[in-house]
Formats: sequence, structure tokens, C-alpha cells
Amino acid sequence: MDYNQMSLKMHEENHGKLEVVSKVAINDRDDLSTAYTPGVAEPCRKIHANPADVYKYTCKANTVAVVSDGTAVLGLGDIGPEAAIPVMEGKSVLFKRFAGVDAFPICLDTKDVDEIVETVKRIAPVFGGINLEDISAPRCFEIESRLKEELDIPVFHDDQHGTAIVVCAALVNALKLAEKQNPTIVINGAGSAGVAIATLILKIGLGNVILVDKQGILTADMDLTSGQRGLIDKLNKEGKTGSLKDALVGADVFIGVSAGHIVSKEMIASMNEKAIVFPMANPVPEIEPEDAKEAGAYIVGTGRSDHPNQINNVLAFPGIFKGALKAGATCINDAMKEAAVYAISSMITEDMLDSEHIIVSALDPRVADIVAQAVADAAKESGVVRE
Repeated sequence: MDYNQMSLKMHEENHGKLEVVSKVAINDRDDLSTAYTPGVAEPCRKIHANPADVYKYTCKANTVAVVSDGTAVLGLGDIGPEAAIPVMEGKSVLFKRFAGVDAFPICLDTKDVDEIVETVKRIAPVFGGINLEDISAPRCFEIESRLKEELDIPVFHDDQHGTAIVVCAALVNALKLAEKQNPTIVINGAGSAGVAIATLILKIGLGNVILVDKQGILTADMDLTSGQRGLIDKLNKEGKTGSLKDALVGADVFIGVSAGHIVSKEMIASMNEKAIVFPMANPVPEIEPEDAKEAGAYIVGTGRSDHPNQINNVLAFPGIFKGALKAGATCINDAMKEAAVYAISSMITEDMLDSEHIIVSALDPRVADIVAQAVADAAKESGVVRE
């Protein structure tokens, strides 16, 4: 099937994927007077007297802004805010479909960190959470960090943390199936996703990490971003140097968040037995799944829906925000991320686990609620909820 042409037709026929739908009917004068003037003045007075009541009387309690500057859109790169709208609309549709959370695309015509931070702060009163999306590294790190410090609502860069959560959930089950302990894990791509994946793997304690980018295996003497610099002392305990090819010799796991067709069969064959291979570049993976299997990979997972073991952010972000909003969380912290990892991984039971079933389907209707409950519980236990 030609999904490109099907998508183009769908977007043209519908003029996008979103519309605003009223929750209440306006059929007579009483309806009009209740939804608008004069009745609407009363919730305004209540909120003015107690600002926390905004969560009781407005859409803020269940509304998320999907914010992008269009600089790192899918595999398309810096295509600008207008061209990013279909993706942000899509993200908003997924929020609604899988978690019942209302979301709206906010595509900003600026690449300036200060301007993005200031703009998001100015629009924050109407939103219960901020989902940062497709903002290029290293600016995305500073934008998220500053917004988390300056806002009292959850701020979550999905390209970093959503990706990391779902990768780790899949990895937990893959390592269990392959019976690997303290594995060597090679991550190719040291941008926002790669750094976040490495950080969460190390936080949870899933294995030793070697991080690789265009420079090769990252070492302390290289020109590193702030995110890479913060991790470097925890990486590469074996002291390897060289290229991706060198890193993969004797490795147990390959995770790719980089570019298509840069891994060869020979490179996979050089890994340890029962190798776990997650080539997740989209739309073209670092190595085709069938090639990885032919080269000896035991478990293969990609970001694509047309192969087994789809490692997709939609397993994480709807439930994470649903849980954070439900709990009245003021942030999304490490405990909440870890809770999401194990909530997702737990949905593959022992009797279901095999090389083509290490991660639950993105279409499983249970996912968002299970993740939401785990995240809400973790938020309450770690004390990051509104009083």
C-alpha cells in the first residue's frame, strides 16, 4: 500500500486531522446564558479568587500543547513550522485516541531558545502540560530544562524521554528472553533520543552503554554537547575507541536512532550470540530487519508498524500525560518515567514472550490506562503533585 499517497489524500480531503468540538450543547437561551454571558462570569470569579480552581472549571485539566519549531521533524530534518503541522496534528490525534487527552499543535516560527521558552511560558495558562516535539539538539535540552524550572506543569520532550521509555521497556523483555545480564549496549546516534536512551538505561541499570555518533565512539576528549558531556564519565566502561563497526564487535545490543542503512550484516555478525538489534531510524532503519536476522540477530525491533516488535512512542506519551494530569503532577520525574517503563514491559507476560513479541502493540487499548495508573502512583509517591 502507498501510505504516502493515502496520507496526502486524507489530509487534503479533511484539511488536516483536527477540529474543535464543544463538550456542551447550545440549543436555547438557557444554554447560551450558562455557557456564555451572564453565567460564565461565575467560574471566572471563582478562578480569580482561587487560581487553582482553573483545573476545576476549565479545559486546562485535560489539555496539552504539542510544541515544535519544525527543526527536527521525523526523518525530514529542519522543514519549518508550517511543514511540521501535520505531524503535530497527528500527535494531537494520538493523544485523544489513546488517552482521551485534548491536545493542540503549537508550531512556532522561531529557532531562538529564549523566544521559544518565553512563548511557551506565555501560553501555559490554558494548558495542563507541555509536550515538546521535533526540536533539534542541543537546543532541545536547554528549552526543556528551562521550562521545567519555570513552569509548574509537566514538561516532556517526547523525542527524548518517550523514545527512551519505550526502548527500555522493549529492552527489559528482550534481555529477559535472551538471558543476558550486564550486557554491552551500543547506541548509534548521540542526539536528543540517543542521550535520553543512554541516560535511562544507566538510571535503571540495564547494562553498560557505548554511545556513538559521526565522530565514532564518544570519548571525553571529543567535542561534545552538554547532554553528552553530562554522561561521558558513565559510558564505555570497556574503554573502546574507533567507529560504530569497532563498537559492535562483541556487543550484546544495538540501538539505532541515527540514519538508514549504515549497519552491515558483517557488523551484526560480529556481535555476541543472541544479539538484540533495534534499528529505529525512520522511515529507513539502520539495517533491514530481514538482513539483521540473516546475520544472526536473535531479536529485532524497529520503529515501523510493518515489522514485529514496533518500538513506538505512542506506547508512552498518551498514558504518561494522562497519568500526570490525573494525579495533578507538577512535573514528570525519573520515578514516573521508570514506572512507565515497567508498566509497558509488564504487558508482555511470560507466556507471550518470544522473539517477535517483546513489546505490546501500540493499538492495544489497555496501554494508556495501565501506564497512566503507574505514572500517577509514582507522581504521588514521589510528592510531585499539586496540593
